[in-house]
Amino acid sequence: MHLIDRYLLRQLLGPMLLATLALTALAVLSQSLSGLDLIVNQRQSALVFLKITLLYMPQLINMILPIAIFVATLVALNRLHTEQEIVVCFAGGMSRWRVISPALRLAATIAVLALIMNLWVQPMAYRALREELFKVRADLAATLVREGEFTEPVPGLTVYAQTVDGNGDMHNLFIHQTKQDGTATTYIANSGRTANRHGKSVLVLRDGSTQEFSPRGVLNYLTFLQYDFELGSLSNPEEMVHYKPSDRYLHELLFPDLQQSWEQRNRKSLMAEGHARIATPLYNIAFMAMALSAIIGGGFSRLGYARRIATFCAIAAVVRILGFVAQSASEANVWMNLVQYAIPVGATAAALRGIFRQRVSRFIDIRRRPARIAAVPA
Repeated sequence: MHLIDRYLLRQLLGPMLLATLALTALAVLSQSLSGLDLIVNQRQSALVFLKITLLYMPQLINMILPIAIFVATLVALNRLHTEQEIVVCFAGGMSRWRVISPALRLAATIAVLALIMNLWVQPMAYRALREELFKVRADLAATLVREGEFTEPVPGLTVYAQTVDGNGDMHNLFIHQTKQDGTATTYIANSGRTANRHGKSVLVLRDGSTQEFSPRGVLNYLTFLQYDFELGSLSNPEEMVHYKPSDRYLHELLFPDLQQSWEQRNRKSLMAEGHARIATPLYNIAFMAMALSAIIGGGFSRLGYARRIATFCAIAAVVRILGFVAQSASEANVWMNLVQYAIPVGATAAALRGIFRQRVSRFIDIRRRPARIAAVPA
């Protein structure tokens, strides 16, 4: 790359990195707020919360990158154009393609990285995320008890715990179980903790008592130091992790196993997700081209380009919304998958056409005749 090309690339790269970091931080914050349920209600550790938040990042970054490119390019080029550095490039004999090529090369590089993330990084991260969420849902201690609340995990079973400490120990436990034969048993214990006994989940109760009415109406009362209350009715050992379309690799989306009933019912949705994985990186190039057209696609103005920038911001928003609509429509009509590619490609072509149809003389008229100086009479 020539010196001027490297200079233009540096002017774009810095704002793009800053915009990506700022938008990523905002997305992480919003994701963190929505994921506080893991700590508040599910009583998971901060490490689990951080791990789940980080596993969401590949998809969030892919959604943020086109916006970051668009914003960064507008900021960088607007400064270069108002300071007449772009005008100097054209005056020095650089062609329009020579001026915009560093930006387009940067966008193409980011598009390739986004494609790699879509095809391999995202499904790998989302599979790990799905398995982590499955473990959280399978946490019987979190499912069974809500601190200070009466809960009914399954019909006929009522559980109450006054407090639950950070180690998962429950204090002042109350359990009432109604059986199918009409009898009822009440368990009261000073403390309890979930455990595994011979492959079965149990709630270990300590320092408590049981009260049970027999079918003949006789009250049986028993005290114990330790009692294992089986939780088999709350867990399903045959339950498996189910991967959603966002968790699957490209070959699993485009060529699903049609012998499985779920894949048969959702074949179109899987195909729409697969084509979206390939098409969405193209928005990085489209948004870069639209940002270039917003600044270079018009004449030079000392008053700024606020109106033109606002117009292209609206166009970029419409283009991305149409992309989401096309992906949603592809779940019902297979031929709409072509539209997923047509939208970013068409936006790129229209933006580049707006750049190349603009005459360089609009930026700087090198053929302008020098002003004549009136002769001063002697």
